[in-house]
Amino acid sequence: MTTSVFGEVIKVRKFTNGDIEIDFHHEEQITEYRYSADPGRLGNFPKDLAETLVSTLDTTICVEIFFQDDGIPSHIELEQCDDEYDDEYDEDNEDEDNENF
Repeated sequence: MTTSVFGEVIKVRKFTNGDIEIDFHHEEQITEYRYSADPGRLGNFPKDLAETLVSTLDTTICVEIFFQDDGIPSHIELEQCDDEYDDEYDEDNEDEDNENF
């Protein structure tokens, strides 16, 4: 059975040796994914998927990452992030601010 997580890239670290580390925010938590060209290092992302994730940093693109049963990423889907949540959050905070007066 395939599983997935939906969220956005919030931080990327690229190293001179070619390794890539990606902080992915989803479900109120941050998960670090990484790619390494060194087979001796633990890399849990294929290079092409890691590079695609990196390209979404600081955009309004949300990502859904799909994993195989063994936990290895199989593919990703990109889509425009929905601003409705942000608008609702701003309105709720305005209501709370006005109640304090």
